[in-house]
Amino acid sequence: MLKRTFLFTLFILIGFGANAQKPINIGYVDMEYILENVPEYQQASTQLDQRVKEWQNEIEQKRKEINEMKTSLQNERALLTPELIEEREEEIAYQQEQATDYEQKRFGPKGDYMIQKRQLIKPIQDQVFTAVQEIAETRDFDFIFDRNSESGILFAKNRFDLSDQVLRSINRASNRRQIETKQEERELERAEARTAEEDEELSAREQAVEDRKSERQALIEERRRKQDSIKEARQRAFEERRERILKERQQKRDSIEAARARKDTIN
Repeated sequence: MLKRTFLFTLFILIGFGANAQKPINIGYVDMEYILENVPEYQQASTQLDQRVKEWQNEIEQKRKEINEMKTSLQNERALLTPELIEEREEEIAYQQEQATDYEQKRFGPKGDYMIQKRQLIKPIQDQVFTAVQEIAETRDFDFIFDRNSESGILFAKNRFDLSDQVLRSINRASNRRQIETKQEERELERAEARTAEEDEELSAREQAVEDRKSERQALIEERRRKQDSIKEARQRAFEERRERILKERQQKRDSIEAARARKDTIN
């Protein structure tokens, strides 16, 4: 339902932009790509992966101990009284319940893994949202979407991908936090100015490429129409010539038949 609503809204916006004096400017980012290229996220993710392995090992150890308890009971069942068997079975059931609770605590919907995963992503998301707002205001974007969200994007050209720009903005913010002298600040400002200029040049080049593609496509379509027109003209000429030849042949046959008929009448 949310996806249908999103697509319907997007189509409305596109249609509105087509009729408006100023076209709607739309961009998107790839959140997965950004996360893969942010060092802080990768470091924290590695630490979380290590904790996950430790939790999995603990769960596996608990399961191993329960299986050993089951095997021991099975081997000794003939030597035990009913009371002892019941006591051992209750202990096994209790340990199984404890293991299940522990697994849910670590990996359940509200478990440690999901909580720490959200805590890990949130600081990066905040940086992304800040960078997206800055880019949207600077380059006058009307809408910027995350292509990996549930609403999703069915198709997007690469020239609309702002992920690298968001990464550069995050890196610039990180560099600013590390500035210690006025000289470093001036050097960073010059680097940022060059980066912004490069972004504009890149966008202009990509737009020029798209325009050339459109021009080439228009030329191809025009050539195709001309070729089709020539083929149609040749086909019409062929059909007319064929029709004329058939008509002439039929006239000759009719003339011969008429001559034969007159000859038979005379005889």
